Amino acid sequence: MKQTLTFCCALAVAALFGAHAMSGQSAADRKDWQQIFNGRNLDGWTPKIRHYPLGENFNDTFRVENGVLKVSYDKYDTFEERFGHLFYREKFSYYIIAAEYRFAGEQVKGAPAWAIRNNGLMLHSQAPETMGLDQDFPISIEAQLLGGGPEGSPARPTLNVCTPGTDIFRNGMKVGSHCTNSTSPTFYGEQWVRVEVEVHGGEHITHRVDGKSVLEYDQPTIGGGSVSGHDPAVKKDGTLLTEGYITIQGESAPTEFRKIEVLNLSGCMDPKSAKFKSYYVHRDDTKCQ
Repeated sequence: MKQTLTFCCALAVAALFGAHAMSGQSAADRKDWQQIFNGRNLDGWTPKIRHYPLGENFNDTFRVENGVLKVSYDKYDTFEERFGHLFYREKFSYYIIAAEYRFAGEQVKGAPAWAIRNNGLMLHSQAPETMGLDQDFPISIEAQLLGGGPEGSPARPTLNVCTPGTDIFRNGMKVGSHCTNSTSPTFYGEQWVRVEVEVHGGEHITHRVDGKSVLEYDQPTIGGGSVSGHDPAVKKDGTLLTEGYITIQGESAPTEFRKIEVLNLSGCMDPKSAKFKSYYVHRDDTKCQ
């Protein structure tokens, strides 16, 4: 009887420790996404629209309705190159940003033809307070969002990369073009699309659509052109971009975002710590405490 009781206790202890180990493993593997759009309002975000001071949301361009963040132009008579950007309050360095977006509605009158069904996620952006009053785009790396034209029109992949005031490298060579196409399919109509961009500081960036890699490049660096109205002191060509702000673009195409979330890839990489995450790629053991 005593031996049986001892054996049962041993089994219970083993099961308890086994469950604890499994729990610890699942906690280490569980991805703690940070919802940077709360679905209710623009808390944490600051607009900067060309020709207007930082914080002035001209004509309610950026708004939240029915749980969706909208880039809207229904209060505009004409566009007049009022390119807009909505800056999130935190800087990021090693992370994945994911967004679920769609194009909904017609382009505003007076907008450039190239901006039809065109928007973007601007990454490693300069600080919003350093934007010039008449600056068109932040110095940044743009994960370009595109929608297809009418059925049967030429292919128009999404999640391309564009480089306002920056350069990128592929296979050790600087890319000469302002925009580089991804290999994604074309998305027509008003369907929702999930995109992810994995950013490893100033080292490597990967674009994914529906979980599939569609574009990769290296060494985001300040340089190049395709930006105007900026403070020359901010555009220090040759500076490697290792961190920056996330911004949502407004280029004249009505766009909706139902989710914007970030997975931090920098943190405690000591497996003995309760703060350890198996998916971290950048070590910051100050986070182990």
